[in-house]
Amino acid sequence: MTVNEVFCEREKTFLSPYAFLTSNTKGREHPYDPCPNRTEFQRDRDKILHSKSFRRLMHKTQVFLFPVDEHYRTRMTHTLEVTQIARIICRALRLNEDLCEAAALGHDIGHTPFGHAGELVMQEVFDPEFTHYRQSVRVVEKLENDGAGLNLTWEVRDGILNHTGDNMASTLEGVIVKFADRIAYINHDIDDACRAGIMKPEDIPLEIRKVLGESHGVRINAMVASVIEASTDRNEIVMTPEVGEATAALRKFLFEAVYHNPIAKGEESKAREMLARMYEYFVGHPEKMPTLYYSNIECDGVERCVCDYISSMTDRSAIDTYKSLFIPAVWTTPGNNIDF
Repeated sequence: MTVNEVFCEREKTFLSPYAFLTSNTKGREHPYDPCPNRTEFQRDRDKILHSKSFRRLMHKTQVFLFPVDEHYRTRMTHTLEVTQIARIICRALRLNEDLCEAAALGHDIGHTPFGHAGELVMQEVFDPEFTHYRQSVRVVEKLENDGAGLNLTWEVRDGILNHTGDNMASTLEGVIVKFADRIAYINHDIDDACRAGIMKPEDIPLEIRKVLGESHGVRINAMVASVIEASTDRNEIVMTPEVGEATAALRKFLFEAVYHNPIAKGEESKAREMLARMYEYFVGHPEKMPTLYYSNIECDGVERCVCDYISSMTDRSAIDTYKSLFIPAVWTTPGNNIDF
């Protein structure tokens, strides 16, 4: 037996009856020979980790735009925290950790620059139905790997697509990503907001702190333990009622204290105006886009391709592109040193 086959047989023995078995995958859009040393979901994990889109997450905003302080979360560190929380829950419930890990690593891979501000711009200028999770699926299906896509399994793509909002993944492993995403961002956004000086831990309402705890680590542990306790030996992923209600209340508090805070979001209007102006420019000058995006115009249309290009940008590359398009460079005579 290959290592792959050993892993798949081991799943049948060890995993919960509610786990999704790798051997039951619906497969890939473009089938190819299995890897002898990795399961299909392990292979998906590696495809995502080695992709250019994943690497770009290190320079994309989580909450605070383009922070100079190196300790603020980026979309990359958010993704890693989500993945670790998802793996802990998945392992405790004896579900398919490889599937859960791959979906978690890919859940934000198509996110716009400047966080949800960029997402809102694409909804305004391109399509009201645009979302970062649909764009993430588009990245792994078509845009990544120089236009060939990553050819991920159906279950991983399903987990990416359905990790937020009212969407619900088809596997318990995919649903765990939804819970892990919320647990991660609620807690690390509190940490970053305190670092930024726009709130203090004691600003969190006392009734919430009594349930979830006073510190970052205690809160995460309470939420994770709640999911494990309420979901063990069940064909659904839920939180215990008390912790679930406190978590929802804490999230609501964050929208008021952080996500809509004028100090935290003071530069967002500039970022949105910048992206909207670049979108308008590239719709009028699509030949100025990189070949990958320009070459898709005949198939997908100019607007879709411009959206793909801008969504792929990091905060830094968006600012640099805007400067090159709209900010004049200071003239200096070639070879001349100015003598003061």
